[in-house]
Amino acid sequence: MAVYDREAERSHPLDYCLAVDGFVKLFWSPTVLAKSVAWLDEHGYRIVRAQASNWHIDSDMHNELAVLLDFPEWYGGNLDALNDALFSVSLGDFGLAEEDAGLVLVLDGFDQFLRRNSDLAWALLDIYAARALRAALTGTRMLCLIQSDDAHIDIPDIGAQPIRWNDAEFFEKKRR
Repeated sequence: MAVYDREAERSHPLDYCLAVDGFVKLFWSPTVLAKSVAWLDEHGYRIVRAQASNWHIDSDMHNELAVLLDFPEWYGGNLDALNDALFSVSLGDFGLAEEDAGLVLVLDGFDQFLRRNSDLAWALLDIYAARALRAALTGTRMLCLIQSDDAHIDIPDIGAQPIRWNDAEFFEKKRR
C-alpha cells in the first residue's frame, strides 16, 4: 500500500478521507454511500456488502460474514473467532487478493441490527476497527462503511474514538 501525499492537505482521495478519523464511517443516504462504494470499487478495493438489517441472532451475522469474507473452515462463529479471522484477513492470508487495494465491508441497515443486538453490533465494529488499524500498520487497507436509516444513530466509541459521519453528511442538515 502506498502512503498518501503529505502535501495534499485538502485534496486527499476518498479512501484517505474515509480512514482519517478511524476505519469505520457512517452513512445515511444510500446515494452518498453508493457514490463512495463506486469510487472505492473503481480504485481497486474489494467491496463486501452485508445486509445487517437481516441479522436477528448472532449466527446470522457470523454465517454471512464467513461466506462474504471467505473465512476458512476453522471459523468458529463467535467473537473470538471473528477477531482471529479478521486478523488473518489483515495479514492477507485470505479475504483479499494480492491485486486488491484493500477491503471495504459495507453494512446496510446497521441501525436495525444495533437496535436488536447492541452489544454484538458494537463488538463487530470494535473488532473490525482494531484489525483495520493493525492492517494499516502492515500496508493493508480495511474500511467499514455503515449505512443507517436513523440519522441520529448513537454508537458508543470504538477504540476510544467516535464513529463519525462521512464528509458529505457530516452536518446534521445534510441528513434530512
